[in-house]
Amino acid sequence: MKFSIYQMDVIHGDPKANRERVAEWLEKDIKENNPDTVVLPEMWTTAYTLPELNDIADENGQPSIDFLKEQATKYNVNIIGGSVANKKNGGIYNSALVVDRNGKLVYEYDKAHLVPMLNEPQYLTGGEKPTEVFELDGLKFGLIICYDLRFPELIRPLALEGAQVLCVVAEWPSARRNHWRSLQVARAIENQMYVVSSNRIGEYDGQEFSGNSMVVDPWGDILSEGSNDKQEVLSLSLDLEKVDQVRKDVPIFDSRVPNLYKK
Repeated sequence: MKFSIYQMDVIHGDPKANRERVAEWLEKDIKENNPDTVVLPEMWTTAYTLPELNDIADENGQPSIDFLKEQATKYNVNIIGGSVANKKNGGIYNSALVVDRNGKLVYEYDKAHLVPMLNEPQYLTGGEKPTEVFELDGLKFGLIICYDLRFPELIRPLALEGAQVLCVVAEWPSARRNHWRSLQVARAIENQMYVVSSNRIGEYDGQEFSGNSMVVDPWGDILSEGSNDKQEVLSLSLDLEKVDQVRKDVPIFDSRVPNLYKK
């Protein structure tokens, strides 16, 4: 499967302009790279304009879901649609959206772990359901959002259910760049899966974002990495058979002793 990862500089508080930017990027990227699956970053419609979200957030995923469906069918491409601020059920959620090449919304996930360092709990409601495995073109994926990366207990069940690729969509700050890189490598090694991440660049309200979008293979080798300050595209084909081979060579899932693990 060939991926295009959009390391994007998000226009603050302007969903319409960001949708236009993504549409322009997709048109260009499809011609240049012809990917099977594209990946967008966290909060790509609004950025972290938290005090403004009540006025500019999606309502029940709209218009972002319809926009992603339109783009997916137009270009026959799967879209890991990053995440968007989403008003529903009396709160504002950080919702990740996945649309397949047929224009079907195949998965939606609300960010479980809210970032105290960025005041997320003051403005957002945390998700109430665990992340689940979903499929695109017959391949098994997991999806988490930014701060979720710090919680391996959220991710291990995905590997146990056969996920081959973990997608991480983020607005991870440059102040913790070393954590961003190290945690992705760790999650890839301990779960023997690919980790594919899209992180934004740029700055908002004194917070600089790291970039360094990545693709890490099941051995923990970094196959591709974005810069820390440029809007760019990472284009890469993944050999999914490598997941099976690594899990065979180092059979950690057969070696588990769950009855000894504290809950």
